[in-house]
Amino acid sequence: MKSIKTISLARREAMAGYAFIIPWIIGFLIFTIGPMLASLYFSFTDYNIVDPPNWVGLDNYIRVFSGIPEFFRTGDTRQLGDPIFWKALQVTIYFASLALPLNLIFSFSLAVLLNQKVPGVNVWRTIYFLPSIISGVAVTLLWIRILNPRMGILNPFLQNVLGINNPPGWLQDPNWAVPALVIMSLWGVGGSMIIYLAGLQGIPTDLYDAAKVDGANAWQRFWNVTFPMMTPVLFYNLVLGMIGTFQYFTEVYVATSGTGGPQRATLFYNLYLYQNAFRYFDMGYASTLAWILFIIVLALTALIFRSSDMWVYYEGQLRGKQ
Repeated sequence: MKSIKTISLARREAMAGYAFIIPWIIGFLIFTIGPMLASLYFSFTDYNIVDPPNWVGLDNYIRVFSGIPEFFRTGDTRQLGDPIFWKALQVTIYFASLALPLNLIFSFSLAVLLNQKVPGVNVWRTIYFLPSIISGVAVTLLWIRILNPRMGILNPFLQNVLGINNPPGWLQDPNWAVPALVIMSLWGVGGSMIIYLAGLQGIPTDLYDAAKVDGANAWQRFWNVTFPMMTPVLFYNLVLGMIGTFQYFTEVYVATSGTGGPQRATLFYNLYLYQNAFRYFDMGYASTLAWILFIIVLALTALIFRSSDMWVYYEGQLRGKQ
């Protein structure tokens, strides 16, 4: 009799659990999996939103990748099927190679500084975190004003304080547009900083005490205790940061009014995808671009996970040796 009551109770608990998660499952299937499968189908069609989709097979993918052998042989980008696609991918990778390491370094450094026991440290933590919760549109409008070569405050500062006679044109200069966006991206390092700060405060103090007993100085304690114990948090921020940089859109759309100028210097991948979908109404090709981006991000994420065995520590040991 007791076992029957136990089974009945377990079944009721299971039913209650499923009842709570069913709304999320339904939403996930309808609003995430459903659109993903629809976009996969559209990627094999010629679809302009108005007319019914027309099945074209691999034509959209051939449009992207055709001409690659000729490009590697001649180096002429005009041989590529869609040179604008490769330009957008190049711009995105260039931005990611600058913004991702700088964001990781700046946020981690701030977390280390704000983990010190000094008066008013909570106020400084709040000050550095607040910019990360401000709307991306508002931040972009602010930075457009700051980076304006004629009316902004940054170039006069470079001229009068640092003595730079010919400061960059920033968003109006093709050579400096992406670095300007990288500088803008550093505005929101407070979000990652909070995650690092939580990780730093979770490191057992016994490890530092043992290191001091062994005669380790401040740098040795950081390199041999703090950094290894923080590698799981670094790994987490690296994955999220990589995904975020490849999905960069809002700031560049606002800064360039959706054009990707000047001279397509800021034509990010997501912006090019948006243009195809909602400016040219080539939804089939836009879906193709979306799935190519998904594969690229998935491959890079898998590569990061694969490499984590060599540098991510869990409880003081390499994960691959556990």
